[in-house]
Amino acid sequence: MNTQAVVMTSPGELAVQEVGMRELSSQDVIVDIHYSGISTGTEKLFWNGKMPPFPGMGYPLVPGYESTGEVVSADKSTGLKAGDFVFVPGADCFCEPIRSLFGGAAKRLSSPAKRLIKIDPEMGVSGALFALAATARHAIAGFGNKMPEVIVGHGVLGRLLARLVILAGEKPPIVWETNLLRHAGAVGYEVVLPDYDERSDYDCIFDVSGDSGILDKLIGRVRKGGEIVLAGFYPERLSFGFPQAFLKEVSMRVAAEFLPEDVATTKLLIEDGSLSFDGLVSDVLPVKKAIDAYNTAFNEPECLKMVLDWRNAA
Repeated sequence: MNTQAVVMTSPGELAVQEVGMRELSSQDVIVDIHYSGISTGTEKLFWNGKMPPFPGMGYPLVPGYESTGEVVSADKSTGLKAGDFVFVPGADCFCEPIRSLFGGAAKRLSSPAKRLIKIDPEMGVSGALFALAATARHAIAGFGNKMPEVIVGHGVLGRLLARLVILAGEKPPIVWETNLLRHAGAVGYEVVLPDYDERSDYDCIFDVSGDSGILDKLIGRVRKGGEIVLAGFYPERLSFGFPQAFLKEVSMRVAAEFLPEDVATTKLLIEDGSLSFDGLVSDVLPVKKAIDAYNTAFNEPECLKMVLDWRNAA
């Protein structure tokens, strides 16, 4: 079985082309993809050649881990059936030499059923944001975890974090954003230029900027005993000056991938209308304009979230 997929052949080079798919197992589900989101974090690092080494990394590769679509074939034992809509957090289903470290940007995918998340088809294009929402929930969830007083970065992940903090009944965070084009869209919280905020006694700061050189600045802004949570993805080695961190006795926490309980909670919040995705998908382009879509997503700051539309792909 073959499918159309976005293939990155090297940094800065991609094309939509036909690729082969591996043989299915009894637990594999076939999904026709409707939408796939473009990540301006990890995918951009592949695009510009700055992705740190990971097992399975290399070119050519199919990017993407934010896909939604309709099940077309599934064994009864999987609990899914044709017509169900699911979120697909990437897929490892392509034949060599295509690498599938992410593997979600394709017209048709196969995936073990246990990796798929059943969603409401009414979510439409917003369904591509499910992974980001679960990631945001994972960053703030857990016994003893502090809620952010400051969030650094007003992209989609920063906005979802702010919405979840407010939804939890906590004090609305302040969001620092250096790009004025991204200051709009805040509901119930304030977005400011970091230099306009003179406080240096915050209890907890969440960074989702992906800026590898930001730690010294953040350490200077927390109180003694404060915490910094790294919830972005960082292409370069992180470092900081020890004396300032020593004097502040600062703590640091890394927030990683979402867990099943984050998925379950996020799904409930979406389905009961508590968590809104309004205003988060800024651009949708058909897959035939994939090159334009990736260039816009990675180079235009006013593009908050770019999603590829696969519904009319050949």
